Amino acid sequence: MSLSGIVGPLVEAWAELRIHKTRVLLALIGVALSVAALTTVVGLGNMVRESIAQGNEAQSGRPATLSLTMYSNDGTSPDPAAAAVAFRELAERYSIEYSSTIFTGAVPFQLPNGVTQATTVVVEPDYRVMRRVPMVEGAWFTAADAERLAPAVVVNEALYAAIGRPDLAVDPVIPISAGQPVDAVIVGVTREQYAGEYPQAMMLSGAYARLGLPMGIPDLELWIPEELSDPLRAAVTADLQAQFPGMQVDAHRSDYAAWGDPFGGLQWAVAGIAALVMLLGAVGLLNISMVTVKYRVREIGIRRSFGATSGRIFFGVMLESVVATFVAGVLGVMAAVAVVKLPVIQRAVASGISELPPFPLEAALIGLGAATAVGALAGLIPALVAVRVKVIDAIRY
Repeated sequence: MSLSGIVGPLVEAWAELRIHKTRVLLALIGVALSVAALTTVVGLGNMVRESIAQGNEAQSGRPATLSLTMYSNDGTSPDPAAAAVAFRELAERYSIEYSSTIFTGAVPFQLPNGVTQATTVVVEPDYRVMRRVPMVEGAWFTAADAERLAPAVVVNEALYAAIGRPDLAVDPVIPISAGQPVDAVIVGVTREQYAGEYPQAMMLSGAYARLGLPMGIPDLELWIPEELSDPLRAAVTADLQAQFPGMQVDAHRSDYAAWGDPFGGLQWAVAGIAALVMLLGAVGLLNISMVTVKYRVREIGIRRSFGATSGRIFFGVMLESVVATFVAGVLGVMAAVAVVKLPVIQRAVASGISELPPFPLEAALIGLGAATAVGALAGLIPALVAVRVKVIDAIRY
């Protein structure tokens, strides 16, 4: 088909839309609302999925997180420092980009109302990326924090409130009553995970070791590509067992996706709702298009008498619906973006998200694609009816 054969029907379709403004307005309203509803449902569904996924990742790691633990059946255990060194060398040897040793201890922090044994998670800097640790104040650990003489700590909101919420810009300190008192520097505050959370803290492994507090055997977490989880699990298990004879090594995936995609049902539900919304919009548009064609029998017959081909009539009528629904789709997508981006909507749907995702491009493309497809389908039947109009029937009409 030549360029004029493509542009001509589009120009005619636009002219017809300007003539039949009332009909177009009715079609636009119905389709635009349907597209806005569809795009909003897909966008909010994506945000809900992201919120659930980030919550799961904060608890068990991103896909795929490989967790390693060493233990002995007879009660003996390797030296914690030797185990930590072996874990770090293991991550370097296998070129793991993100890894962290993890140990949970208790640090006696001196608070205004007395000493509190706060649960303290001892980690490496990569831990935040692997677990999406949400920060509300300050910053996460950096490489420079490992060299501090005064240990750097990241506290939760409960512990931050207990010390009076000091300004982090002035490097506030919190005393640690471990043997000889030590002042720790607060560098960041993590968001409260649930109401009434007890005071907790995080600390780098080197800083914790210098405090002289009891330290058990740490675990090791590796964030790796999902397709490498099985071969790497076998390799690191054999590697550690060779270094620590007699020790049992448990290597398993701890992330939420280890047992399959938990969001399949949510995706099908969102898709079903979106399809139903667009179906209702398509039915309304089809009714309007059929009624309009019946009132245009005389016009179509006159065009046929002047030499308009069946193909030109067919594409002209169908493109009227396509152009109208595409415009409606653009308006509907814009409305959906505005709704999803409302702060009150984001707070209600994505309160647990630490990294709020942008409006999903696929939702906008689905909205525009659905609007265009609905226009084509709704214009197909009226176009077939228009092609069957004969000149003699138009004269008698």
